[in-house]
Amino acid sequence: MLSKGFEIEVYTGTPQGEVVGMSDKIVATLDGFVREPDSRNVEYTTPPCYRYERSLCDLVLPRLQLRQYLKQLGDYTLIPGSTLALGGADRFHRSDPGNPYHTYIEQTYGTKVVTASVHINVGISDPELLMRACRLIRVEAPLYLALSAASPWFNGETTGAHSTRWAVFPKTPAHVPLFESHAHFIRWTEEQIAIGTMQNVRHLWSSVRPNGDRRPYNLNRLELRICDLVSDPIALLAITALLEARLMQLIENPNLDPLKLSELPAATRAETLLDLTNSNEERAAQSSLEAELIHWRTGKPILAKEWVEEIYSEVWPIAKQQGFSCFLLPLKKILREGNEAQRWLKLQAQGWNNQQILMQEIQAMQARELEFQDELCLPLVA
Repeated sequence: MLSKGFEIEVYTGTPQGEVVGMSDKIVATLDGFVREPDSRNVEYTTPPCYRYERSLCDLVLPRLQLRQYLKQLGDYTLIPGSTLALGGADRFHRSDPGNPYHTYIEQTYGTKVVTASVHINVGISDPELLMRACRLIRVEAPLYLALSAASPWFNGETTGAHSTRWAVFPKTPAHVPLFESHAHFIRWTEEQIAIGTMQNVRHLWSSVRPNGDRRPYNLNRLELRICDLVSDPIALLAITALLEARLMQLIENPNLDPLKLSELPAATRAETLLDLTNSNEERAAQSSLEAELIHWRTGKPILAKEWVEEIYSEVWPIAKQQGFSCFLLPLKKILREGNEAQRWLKLQAQGWNNQQILMQEIQAMQARELEFQDELCLPLVA
């Protein structure tokens, strides 16, 4: 199995859904939390881990610790979703006013970047295998967005998109190629920093990127950055299991490479794949699992939901053989009942308002975490 780790960004605020910035206090008091440029969301990172049971507790325990601390500050909680759903998008709330990189972000992007998300990191140490993995997952990243969409509202409005976060997020630089080799990635990164389209090696905000201790030279993991915040850890692990099983399939079959396997014309394949992927990301941000996408292999239309089912059936035997198919199984529930955005929009169609839905989700998120703590994580920690 491959190692997995998560970077989780989450909003803090009131049980009524108002987002309140507290990251400077949180980071000063609690170990393991880091600030984002805006103080209204805070990030924690889980250590690389092979076992899904352990990952589940690594996801839940810091949130329980954070909740306990928030209680000391007042009637505060964690808020699901990936955008400033009910309001507050008119201005930036700086968490570290003296940080020049944060100044650049505020002045360049404004509150478009004040989003909450999950980044899934999967360990791959061979740099050429990592580049191949990034190519495959880049063209399939819209499917992971479709499974995780959780931001149908922004600043009090229903936007029409299932992932408003990814619809407005400033992908940077504007043009990121499918890297053909590790040398190509190094050369390209150095060029971007020289011409100023990237401020530093971290300033590569695409759906997928190679990551490591000394980018772009020393790399050890694939980082999937496209997912909205998945507030249910079981659903997040199901999405991760799909990703891990797909990467295992690629390791077994090196020809599962879009630059090799795609039936699109060879002469323009790399650019055509890029155009098609960018369009698929936009469509998935809009309609998630119901989006009509273009398959990278055939160039033909396919519903996101059907494409996920196709990959699911291909990788199920791998997950079963490796002993983690039980963590892949909840993906079926997402396909059947919808992602968070779809479920919230269904409630809205039944007459609930945005705040009522968000308040219910805040309570459900907290109840789930307490349940995991009691049933799974305390015995594991003990």
